Amino acid sequence: MPIKESELILNPDGSVYHLSLKPEHIADTIIFVGDQDRVEKITKHFDSIEFSIQKREFKTQTGTYKGKRLTVLSTGIGPDNIDIVLNELDALVNIDLETRQPKETLKSLNIVRVGTSGSLQADVPVDSFVLSSHGLDLNGMLHFYQIDDIRRPKIEKAFIEHTNWSSEKAKPIFIDNSASLEALLESDKVYKGVTATAGGFYGPQGRVLRLPLQNPSLNTKMDNFNFEGTRITNFEMETSVIYGLSKLLGHNACSLNAIIANRANGTFSENPKLTVEKLITYTLDKLV
Repeated sequence: MPIKESELILNPDGSVYHLSLKPEHIADTIIFVGDQDRVEKITKHFDSIEFSIQKREFKTQTGTYKGKRLTVLSTGIGPDNIDIVLNELDALVNIDLETRQPKETLKSLNIVRVGTSGSLQADVPVDSFVLSSHGLDLNGMLHFYQIDDIRRPKIEKAFIEHTNWSSEKAKPIFIDNSASLEALLESDKVYKGVTATAGGFYGPQGRVLRLPLQNPSLNTKMDNFNFEGTRITNFEMETSVIYGLSKLLGHNACSLNAIIANRANGTFSENPKLTVEKLITYTLDKLV
């Protein structure tokens, strides 16, 4: 049965609804950034740019860097946007948009997030890079999909017990990264650890302005969590959903974050733009 028009929405030109992209517009390796202004901070390094488009916060540029075809795409902030971006990218490569049928032969994309984040560990300093060994999903979006095959029950149980996790919140999920992309992107310059993904910036990440928190000590408990040497290094708003949906759809994903704040020490980078620029050049050179 063809996928209904209400489920797979296409624009009049045949492009996918939110991203305004067609299959020929994207490369097999895609760099995700949150901020649309960061797209050109990456593509300025390209030898050439063949395609560029923006709709809402979703800006896409495809070009060549040192002979390798790459796409850079801004996702905007948060798990809900990642749900849109990954499903529409998968549709571009794994659904025939004319017949609205899944293809018999499926393609795997390589997806690398280049983001910014705050460290939860005193020994992961500002201006360092963190490669996410796992995404820790605290926002609940992935629970709308069938996820049993991608979960890590032992570490999830340990985390729930350690943090006294409220049963009124979505159950935490741990998802592995792509081992092949980790091997490509790692080096002795990069820290590794679990990246926690929240559904918001203030309360969900333990920030207090005027509203009290349901669990004021959650960040401290997360700092101290250690499961067989695996610990939580940083907090942001996208990685776990990128990992989860990529696993479910058959894509490879790995997340790199520039650490611009240290929550444990209360410090902030003196030059976050420079740190991000260094992470961009590091990532591009690793990918080629």
